Amino acid sequence: MHLSANEGIEGLRFAVTGGQGFVGAALCVELLRRGAREVRSLDLRAASSWSQQLLDAGVRLIQGDIRKKDDVGRAFRGVDCVFHLASYGMSGKEMVQAGRADEVNINGTCNVLDACHEHGVRRLVYVSTYNVVFGGKPIANGNEALPYFPIEDHVDAYGRSKSVAEQLVLKSNGRPAKSDKSTRLYTCAIRPAAIYGPGEERHLPRILSLAKLGLAFFKIGGSDVKTDWVYIDNLVLALILASMGLLDDIPDRKGTPVAAGQAYFICDGSPCNTFEFIISPLFRSLGYAVPRVTMDTSVALTISRVFLLISTLFYPWLDSKWIPQPLILPAEVYKVGVTHYFSFLKAREELGYVPMVSPREGLAATISYWQERKRRELDGPTIFTWLGVILGMLATFSAACLPPVGPLRWVLDVHLFVFRSMLVIRLVFAAAVAAHFGEAVYAWFLAKKVDPRNASGWFWQTFALGFFSLRYLLKRARG
Repeated sequence: MHLSANEGIEGLRFAVTGGQGFVGAALCVELLRRGAREVRSLDLRAASSWSQQLLDAGVRLIQGDIRKKDDVGRAFRGVDCVFHLASYGMSGKEMVQAGRADEVNINGTCNVLDACHEHGVRRLVYVSTYNVVFGGKPIANGNEALPYFPIEDHVDAYGRSKSVAEQLVLKSNGRPAKSDKSTRLYTCAIRPAAIYGPGEERHLPRILSLAKLGLAFFKIGGSDVKTDWVYIDNLVLALILASMGLLDDIPDRKGTPVAAGQAYFICDGSPCNTFEFIISPLFRSLGYAVPRVTMDTSVALTISRVFLLISTLFYPWLDSKWIPQPLILPAEVYKVGVTHYFSFLKAREELGYVPMVSPREGLAATISYWQERKRRELDGPTIFTWLGVILGMLATFSAACLPPVGPLRWVLDVHLFVFRSMLVIRLVFAAAVAAHFGEAVYAWFLAKKVDPRNASGWFWQTFALGFFSLRYLLKRARG
């Protein structure tokens, strides 16, 4: 397919569901850069970290829910092409909420298809997932000829519901518009690999938060496990090429779009081991400990099922912030612990897709982003340091100030064995509090110079942890 860079974009109107997300925002901006007349973002959120960038670029932000037909219809009226990115259940606690995943991924997609039919939309590009064909069994250099993974065998609602939604989208290809039977809706599906890049919000933030707490204990599977990744700019390029592939006026195709009713795997084209490619380099660049223990996939799967059970027991409260993210779930074990990578040959031959950013360049940009982000945030020790210092201070406080009742008697006995007298215990506690307060005041004044936006955070963290916090600020000041 040989078309100009802006074919089917210049002067036309586009709608992007999930437009305030990582991929959606990048796509909206690129469409406008290529000359789109109008780009509308339909998103459940009123604002996100990309909102200002979108507004500055001229994107029209529409707050709405794809589960509501009226919201979808309002966003699609007068639109030439739709990119359907909005989804639910990709990672963490969301993966356990099967009912909502079905509502968003299946019912929401039905609303998108109906709105396209109602308003005469001509092109629909659906963002799917590898999981429509992958469910835990190894796949090496797979292609689009692979059958769908059996619906009943999926271990998570996301993969199952996305598979149903993709099949609905592709079966709707060629559907005539409601008001004009000569206008047809042409559809295709893009199946991206794991997405990475500056600002990715699903996987890397969760992994890095565990590393910061010191909870990234192990890596899953051997070094021979290979998976795919796709850099954000490469995925955006593929989405735009897919929309061009749905144009019904391409020479030599006799009105039949090349991508109509088709699915395409999209990746960087460099299968790699996830830990070696992105996790280990990222951990090292940020000063986090790299996991040295390798856990067998079967063991990790058993552990993940325990976390799945626990999350299921807390199902009614999963939206609450006090419920932490599960350490890992079965579908996530398969993603990193079982080989599965695919060829983008079909996308190259039919759409002209060739990755424009290499994995090395993409990884460098991602690492640079996270290094800068870490410099803007409050840094600190692992959760084990927090527990050790806080419990130590509480034990000394109880020995110095509280009556020796119950278990506190044991705490007092230990302190007396170490410090020999109550006077020394009380002096030690007073000295510790004074030292922590003095270090906290020093941290506040130093942070005012080197990290003013987090000065209050540095004060309270150093007051709690003392030098265990202050040393991170001193390191930042020297840097």
